[in-house]
Amino acid sequence: MRSGAPVELAVDQDSRSQGPEAPLSGQSAITRAVTVAGGRFAPGHLGELTQLVPFEMVDAALSATRAVQSRLRDLPSRVVIYLVLAACLFPEVGYPGVWRKLTGALVGLPLAAPTASALAQARRRVGGKPLRWLFDLLRGPAATPRGPQTHWCGLLMVALDGTTMTVPDTPAVLTRYTKQAGNHGGTGYPQIRLLALVACGTRTLIDAVFGPTTSGETTYAPRLLSSLRPGMILLADRNFAARKLIAGIAATGSEVLVRLKNGRRMPVLARYGDGSYLSTLGPVRVRVVDCEITVTTTAGKHTGLYRLATTLLDHHRHPAAELATLYHQRWEIETAYLELKSTILGGRVLRARTPEGVEQEIYALLVVYQLLRTAMADATSTRPGTDPDRAGFTIAWQTARDQIILAAGVIADTDIDLAGAIGRHVLAALLPARRLRVSPRIVKRAISKYQARGPRIDRTSYKATTSIEILAAASP
Repeated sequence: MRSGAPVELAVDQDSRSQGPEAPLSGQSAITRAVTVAGGRFAPGHLGELTQLVPFEMVDAALSATRAVQSRLRDLPSRVVIYLVLAACLFPEVGYPGVWRKLTGALVGLPLAAPTASALAQARRRVGGKPLRWLFDLLRGPAATPRGPQTHWCGLLMVALDGTTMTVPDTPAVLTRYTKQAGNHGGTGYPQIRLLALVACGTRTLIDAVFGPTTSGETTYAPRLLSSLRPGMILLADRNFAARKLIAGIAATGSEVLVRLKNGRRMPVLARYGDGSYLSTLGPVRVRVVDCEITVTTTAGKHTGLYRLATTLLDHHRHPAAELATLYHQRWEIETAYLELKSTILGGRVLRARTPEGVEQEIYALLVVYQLLRTAMADATSTRPGTDPDRAGFTIAWQTARDQIILAAGVIADTDIDLAGAIGRHVLAALLPARRLRVSPRIVKRAISKYQARGPRIDRTSYKATTSIEILAAASP
């Protein structure tokens, strides 16, 4: 079957009941149907997530990037794409282990048993372009009802920030990615720099770029501006407050709220009743808000000074205090990076041992993250008023892994189920409403036998309250 037409097989599961009211010989049989692609294409799936990246989409990616196999092999290109995607959900096992996850529930089908070398050759043959094509197709804010969870004053809240990821220390990788220097010997492994544009409400990826760490975040940021639109407000930290970059953001029609360094001198052109003032940031007219934010916990108070600049010039529609509160949403992108690097990868080094393989793996990781976030947003949208923040990422990730092992939900039923098994598990264990808490931003497990930042660091998370005071600008 060259087209991989779907086939259905029945799986019997026997379980012995040994409860107090059942005889020891009692048995129950569960029969379920598993529907997958036919023939050599059968291992090509992603469990229930296949419905978000179906066979036709993968075939289109392969065709558009000219990566379709020239002859039908034991490892068709479509199957290899799903293998690379599934590997991102099982970073703790090698590619042969991922193959066993994909084929474990396909008992009775004549399947190939590829070696690790064959799997590596197949990944090299396919390359990274189909994965990039898939990411470009799937990226973007999730389709959710417009509300305060995702929008502020009618504007979609988006955040821009960067992070680094660790790649294998091989001669091939070192030709493109370098180790970073530092006071304690630098990084032991080469690293890449990843910059992403994230929708704050759903943490879905609007766009992303990556490359060597020899270039800084402000070098990569302009490559993301084409994904900004009118109707968005971009939240960014003080590293992105460069005049040329702010001008580029403003030119897209998107609004911006960026933090400035407290010591930066800003001209005062006019003062407003809410304590903000009109100024300029390069060629762009901005409103500047100076505020003092106090966080109070049972352990005491902490006060910090913030200076924010925004292209929203109407102080009546967008008061200074509300802008200071809005800026806190920028931390959603930090949580997205935590989910990507800690929950999915578990802090592991990426697998790929060549620059081309690194590109393939990162795009696959971004695709898988977007699929999980989309499934979570679809689930919460079935319950009006549910904040996407309450969907547990770990629950969605674990359920998606289980569905791959079971080869469940690969092909959608005729009855459309927006939530699916992943959504049902997420909705059954919604997280409590977001609470304001603070925790020290420190290394909790030092890489040496000595205490990180001293023995007296308080590592407790405290419930907190905040107060915001808008500070009047000094006279020019």
